[in-house]
Amino acid sequence: MCINRLILGDNLEILKGMASDTVDLIYLDPPFFSNRSYEVIWGDEGEVRSFQDRWAGGIDHYIAWLKERVIEMHRVLKPTGSIFLHCDWHADAYIRVEILDKIFGKSNFRNHIIWKRTNTPKGSQFENKQFGVATDSIFFYSKTNRYFFDDKAVRIKISEELIAEKYPKTDEKGRYYEYPILRSASKGNRPNLVYEYGGYTPPAYGWVVSKEKLKEMDERGDLGWRANGQPFRKFRPCEDPGIIINNYWDDILRIQSNSKESIGYPTQKPMALLERIIRCASNEGDLVLDPFVGGGTTIAVADKLNRKWTGIDQSVQAVKVTELRLHQQTDLFTNLYANSYTLQLHKYDYDTLRGKDAFEFESWIIGQLGGVPHAKKGGDAGVDGTAADGAPVQVKRSEAVGVNVVKNFSVSAKQFDKASFEKSVKSGKPVGYIIAFSFGKGAVQEAARLKNQENIIIELVPVDSIIPVSRKPGIAFEVSELSRDASGIREVEFIAKGESPSGVEFYSWDFGYNEAEGFKPSVIMDRAGAQRHSFKGGVHHIAVKAVDNDGLENIEVIKLKINGVIEQLK
Repeated sequence: MCINRLILGDNLEILKGMASDTVDLIYLDPPFFSNRSYEVIWGDEGEVRSFQDRWAGGIDHYIAWLKERVIEMHRVLKPTGSIFLHCDWHADAYIRVEILDKIFGKSNFRNHIIWKRTNTPKGSQFENKQFGVATDSIFFYSKTNRYFFDDKAVRIKISEELIAEKYPKTDEKGRYYEYPILRSASKGNRPNLVYEYGGYTPPAYGWVVSKEKLKEMDERGDLGWRANGQPFRKFRPCEDPGIIINNYWDDILRIQSNSKESIGYPTQKPMALLERIIRCASNEGDLVLDPFVGGGTTIAVADKLNRKWTGIDQSVQAVKVTELRLHQQTDLFTNLYANSYTLQLHKYDYDTLRGKDAFEFESWIIGQLGGVPHAKKGGDAGVDGTAADGAPVQVKRSEAVGVNVVKNFSVSAKQFDKASFEKSVKSGKPVGYIIAFSFGKGAVQEAARLKNQENIIIELVPVDSIIPVSRKPGIAFEVSELSRDASGIREVEFIAKGESPSGVEFYSWDFGYNEAEGFKPSVIMDRAGAQRHSFKGGVHHIAVKAVDNDGLENIEVIKLKINGVIEQLK
């Protein structure tokens, strides 16, 4: 069963539908209570709606808006779970006192992490009246005192420069520094650790290890002797636990526009920041929740680190960009959960649903109806599951279902449970349901005849009455050569034009498309649908993906042959 989920919707409603005590770690980076002029980032309808709701009042309204969501986050956290809430100075005091202390309790406060995100805070074009702000706050709370935390997983490895300084001596095995092998006198006498070794017997406080372990240390070349006959242990770089992290994080800078990580999202968080949080507060296989997906960094990192994950956002662009980031990294990392996730949108693509595996579609759509699908394929005698009222359900993954389907189902419904069938007939309730994409005239007439003449009610249920269905956007492609150089490299311009009733939000491009590997975006987000790219001679496959405001997408692939001329192949 797939556990990873990427969900388009209001996180409050999604959180309310999640089971209690199921999440191991929550990281949230909610919209800051700051300058309203730049807070809308993606600009699509979902984000604008959320923005308007959040700014209906002042700070009290903002805190109330966030607090009801954090209440649900506390509920879904496991007793061993933790939450990391990222905010800036505009509301950090309110968030800690009015939300986190009250919901999680002061005793479960663990750290106020200061993230120094930049070395060059913005100043003013006028005379400065205050110091520039270079930091954000990240509040770390646990649900109980039984929380998981592993600081060893995030310690900073010692640099080559520090190794030479910290480990100044060398032998045939490499660098080391001298480490005491004798107990301190202040720790008292330990007769059981007083023994002779190498001609040396320590005072009454003894060695730090047993004779067997001391012998092992000597045999592997890690026991040394000073000129005065005093022993010591050779402590080596491979044993170094690394530099312990404190609550001031100044070693991870924010994403720059020229960074390889950059996707053009202004408040995008660095992967290194999320790696530190996820590694220290969760294990592989644990469930990580990000209820404000934004640029998708939490989900991309959780997937890379073999965590299960759930991501939620009100913006269709945030959700789709996150999906594209997952696609982009699946060939870069070995992870257990890549490509194993569900994408939950406001609308479902008609062509995708029609192309689903029949049994998978039957089970899914019956669940959407509120019923229970049969667990096994085949041998269902015309019944694929039961509705919430216990009546049988049949699913047809087709259009214009005909009269024979209705006739045959009336027989199957009676055979399924004769007593319930007859009871429904007498009480005027449905004896069963048929789900299909559409029904032909004959099927509609037969259902009406059964109802009017025999009091047998068979409900004909179109798929789009259960879930919202739409068509994916169409795409047109234009290609033109811009320039060529002496070596034969051509610069080519591509123009994509998408059409969708809900409007195309953005385009994504793959300039080295390989059907077997799937769509791996070279450019994740392009709002204009125009790109320039250079190619050497040969055959190239280029794919463009259009994403509309419902989150539906379509892909168009062209094949270019570049030789003496640029030729578009079929």
